Parts: sequence; structure tokens; C-alpha cells
Amino acid sequence: MSDNAAPRINPVVSALSLPPIPAVKAWAQAYDGALGPLIDLSQAVPGYPPHDEMLRFSGEAASSKAFANYGPIEGLPALREAYAAHVSQLYKAKLDAAQVQITAGCNQAFIAAVMALAGAGDTVMLSNPLYFNHETSLAMLGIKLELMPCRAQNGFVPDPQELKQVLHAGIKVLALVTPNNPTGAVYSPDVLKQIYEICRANGTWLILDETYRDFLEDADAVPHHLFDEADWNDYLIQLYSFSKSFCIPGHRLGAIIAAEAVISEIAKIMDNLQICAPLPPQAAIAQAIEPLTEWRNENRREIAHRAQALRSAIAQMEGWEAISVGAYFAFVRHPFKGVESAAVSEKLAKTCGIITIPGAYFGEGQQDFLRFAFANVNAETITMLPERVAALQF
Repeated sequence: MSDNAAPRINPVVSALSLPPIPAVKAWAQAYDGALGPLIDLSQAVPGYPPHDEMLRFSGEAASSKAFANYGPIEGLPALREAYAAHVSQLYKAKLDAAQVQITAGCNQAFIAAVMALAGAGDTVMLSNPLYFNHETSLAMLGIKLELMPCRAQNGFVPDPQELKQVLHAGIKVLALVTPNNPTGAVYSPDVLKQIYEICRANGTWLILDETYRDFLEDADAVPHHLFDEADWNDYLIQLYSFSKSFCIPGHRLGAIIAAEAVISEIAKIMDNLQICAPLPPQAAIAQAIEPLTEWRNENRREIAHRAQALRSAIAQMEGWEAISVGAYFAFVRHPFKGVESAAVSEKLAKTCGIITIPGAYFGEGQQDFLRFAFANVNAETITMLPERVAALQF
């Protein structure tokens, strides 16, 4: 028998909690169906199918021998060019295909961008509440985490003056999500400009995850004007996901916009993570960006309709309060003082057949909240929430 100790799992990884979505869905297995079918408000997925043309483009690309091999690490030229043109039009800015990196989803975009900017022992700041995959990615990389508070009284929109107080010279990156996951809060162009200026003055990179920007209610409004800044190449990296807008989360496709020099560094990382993002969805999206614009705008209006239905439903739920609602999410204060958010979420799933995510999964001090991801359910289903929730007792 060997005297050597058995090899250990990486303790940084083993210290992490299991993925939260499967965990909360497991609670619903105990629901007996007495109040009707499950209402799944847990995962941010589109509750309608891809457009027929998107499926056709995807099918043709998937069956093509041309896309069965490796592709360029940075992404197919056709998609990089189409996406750069799209973003240039949306932000009224001049962006080039060389400033685009295509990734296998936005989580990969985040981890690749962070690895390009920060290493083990460096510090990255996230908002609180935070997106849990950002937190766990930093932990696995050995990157230190500090939090920027976003407060309920401000609708979870960051206060630039408070950011000035907490952002110090040792923070290499501030990573924000707008529209926000988990809160749904939308950061205005003015707030983002102030945040950018604070980061610039502090010598800190700003990573802006705009996965849900296509669900801002005004399709004609520019989400921000940061690409107008003469030095944005030195301070800003933008992330995006094609999954929600094109209803293809299973195809895993995201994008990074950054300075060409930064893209060159990210390409080194991508070559080790995945070599290249899947080619068939890249080819399909390159064809779909412009033709499906109006279809995406119809979906934008549908999500806004569901958001309003949720606001109305929560207003009928005694003691419950929607603190912020936007894009795919609502961050909702539950009425059970002193009861942990996981206990509320678990009982809501088991008793009422409503699957949500506990606020505590999104950072410190969030026990009073649950995240409702409402894009997956239609407005008619959302109207059922008040009657369902009335059955919840502690």
C-alpha cells in the first residue's frame, strides 16, 4: 500500500457551491401539481422559439462541410464584420471587425476578457447584487473580489459617488451587467458615462456585459455613448450574447468588443479554451443579424409586455414588492421578515409550483429578495402568480 496521500481535487473549485439552476429546479420535483403546471421563473431563457429563417440558416450551416473544420480563433470574418456593422449602427459609433472576438457564449466572453486583464492575486470589482457565474469564474482563477454596493432604494442602479468611495488603485477591473442580471436594473447613459470616467481616473478597466441590451424597451435609444470616448480602447471591453435575442442558448455564441490589441491577447486565451466558437451558428447569425431585426424588435415588445404583466401581478401580491424590473428580470422583495431567501424560494417551488432563485445566491445582504426571470413565461401565465403565492405560508 502506498504511503502517498491520495491526490486532491482543486480546493478552489471544490469550495464552490453546485450550479444554482439545477438546485432550484430540483425543489420543484416535490410539487404535487395541485395549483396547476409549474411556472419556471428560474433561468434566463427565451420563452419562444427561434425564427424559421434562423433555423434554416443554422441547418444549412450545420450540414455544410465548410463548417466542420476549425475556424479562425477570433471568429468567422463574415460574423465579425456583420456584428461590427450592427454595433456601429446601434451605438452611432465607428467599430471595426478587428475589434470583435466571437466566443462560445457570454460566460466564456467574460472569463476570456478577465483573463486578459487580471491574474491570480489581482482584484476585480463586481456589483452587489452580482451575477453568480462572474463570481465563481473569478474564484476559480484565484482573482480577488470586491463589491460595489447597489442599493434597493436606488432601484439597484449604482451610485457613481459611492463608486468613487470604494474604487481604489488596487482594483484592475470593474465588471458590470446592464440591463442587470439579477435585478433587471438598467443603467442610464449618464450613469455609465460617470462610471467610465471614474474608472479612467482610477486606471481601472470597465467590462460591460450587455447580454440583455436587445430587451431595452426603446429600440431606437443608444444604450450608452462610451464608444464616443476618444480613449475607450484603453479602458472599455463590451460583452454580448446572441443566445437571448436569437433564441439559441444551446448553440453557445457570444461576442467581445475591445481594442484590436486586446483582441490579440484574448485570442491567445481562446486558443486554449476552445480554439474557436462553433462555426455553424456563427455562419447562421452572420446571415440573420439584419434580416431578423424586426422579428427581434417584436420580441423586445413581447418581453416588455411580460414585464408589465409581472409588475401588475406583484402589485396584487400582498407584502411583495418589485424593486426593479427590466429586460428578463425582476428583483422582488418577499414579505417574510427574518426568513432566508432560500427557504422562501424552496417553499414557493414545493408548495406553489413557482421556481425562482434566492436573492442570497447573488451576493451579500440579499436575503429579503428573490429573482424572477420572467422571459420564459407568457403574460397569461404571469397573471396566475397572485393566486398561487397566496397559498404560501410560514
